[in-house]
Amino acid sequence: MTKERLYLFDTTLRDGQQTQGVQFSTSEKYRIAEVLDTLGIDYIEGGWPGANPTDSEFFEKPPKTRAILTAFGMTKRTGRSAENDDVLAAVMNANTPAVCLVGKSHEFHVKTALGITLEENIENLAASFAYVVKEGREAMFDAEHFFDGYKANPAYTLEALHAAYSAGARWIVLCDTNGGTLPHEVGDIVKAVIASGIPGDHIGIHTHNDTENAVANSLAAVLAGARQIQGTLNGLGERCGNANLTTLIPTLLLKDPFASSFTTGVTLEALKGLRKASRLLDDILNRVPAKQAAFVGASAFAHKAGLHASAIAKDPTTYEHIDPTLVGNSRIVPMSNQAGQSNLRERLLQAGLEVEKGDPALSRILDRIKEMESRGYSYDTAQASFELLAREELGLLPSFFEVKRYRVTVERRRNKRNKMVSLSEAVVVVKVNGEKVLNVSESQGADGKDRGPVNALWRALAKDLGPYQELIEDMHLVDFKVRITDGGTEAVTRVIIDSEDGQNRRWSTVGVSANIVDASFDALVDAINWKLIRDGAKA
Repeated sequence: MTKERLYLFDTTLRDGQQTQGVQFSTSEKYRIAEVLDTLGIDYIEGGWPGANPTDSEFFEKPPKTRAILTAFGMTKRTGRSAENDDVLAAVMNANTPAVCLVGKSHEFHVKTALGITLEENIENLAASFAYVVKEGREAMFDAEHFFDGYKANPAYTLEALHAAYSAGARWIVLCDTNGGTLPHEVGDIVKAVIASGIPGDHIGIHTHNDTENAVANSLAAVLAGARQIQGTLNGLGERCGNANLTTLIPTLLLKDPFASSFTTGVTLEALKGLRKASRLLDDILNRVPAKQAAFVGASAFAHKAGLHASAIAKDPTTYEHIDPTLVGNSRIVPMSNQAGQSNLRERLLQAGLEVEKGDPALSRILDRIKEMESRGYSYDTAQASFELLAREELGLLPSFFEVKRYRVTVERRRNKRNKMVSLSEAVVVVKVNGEKVLNVSESQGADGKDRGPVNALWRALAKDLGPYQELIEDMHLVDFKVRITDGGTEAVTRVIIDSEDGQNRRWSTVGVSANIVDASFDALVDAINWKLIRDGAKA
């Protein structure tokens, strides 16, 4: 059976940038475009030329991609020819191989938002796409509010689509702009569009996630005959976001009937880089990755219950719908006071620690976990700290360095402009190979702003660890979480720190104390020790 081709269209750099609080720099756009191209995306929508300086700069020096770079804009305005509309001209002057123009297909929006007649809108659509095609570009009609328009007036909405299609538009993209359409509606309406005379291999789908149905709606459109899917990495987009390509791509490649019926530009080998691509975007946005994200989240293949862990050890397919390595992810067996020996042995094995069933050390480790969690610790989320605890009970925890003392100060003072500013400073004394080393560091960032006492402590601790320094140079902190918890006798502070290194490893450590600085420092020490162990450092 010959598979049909599905085309993937990414709009992270355009629609994704409409996410509240998101604004990509030009260099960040280049990085995202590169990772999208590596994945095998067919079309990369770079933005709207002329809408802002960043988008304009991006198109002035566009990246070289295998993917078809696409510029976004709007159809010509009433009273102007396509050739003489300055807004349309900005899009055309970007000189991209493909052009995607947004236009109205909902009569309500034609009359209310544009304030023109239905006939004028049809003329604008036809003239705009005829011009794009004449100029030798691949044309796409982004039919805004299509599904709402179809439900209100199917005849006019179809007329709008056919005006663009007859003028030469390669793709007619059906947009659920408000995100309120449901999968069964999408399927029925896409079939109606095809029945009207527009072939499925000329139809795209663009959905928003306002009912958490963007992915389901996109899949429903494909099953109904659409052959282009638009979306964004990690589901970025206005309001509740767009269809999440990070979810759609593995679904299309790994799940039937899609995997057996369609092919995309993404190979199974490239799919292994999906989690890395997702993380790159989160790093650029300086936000914490969603742990519950399908396929790529840290919890996507986490098995906490002892019953689950026991079954996973025998056959992973008991509780996993795919092999996590297919999408660049990995299995996690979290440790908590709910854990049994099955969880424990599986987690130890993942850390390279093989302990025989019935070994007395297993009971000691479980007892220690329960005792520590009664004091406020949480090993469910701090896997690295758990591993260190287990190694200690097994007599396998090396001692790389000893912290002799540390101090952190926060000074508030007025600067030369008479503005109150903060400056954190830390002193850490460690003993390495029998020698004491004193490190001092401030927390001031490149922008001159204070990064806080924990940052100062981290800089001082990681400044000079003698023979181990080279191993931690690629290590950095990526997240810091604080929670006030009841440890049984008094309220304590729990700190979870996420670290990452140049090998794209990410690990979490925990510290607990009535003092947030002490809790933070303990988590920092654990983070470094775990890194040194994993990199094969010798004590």
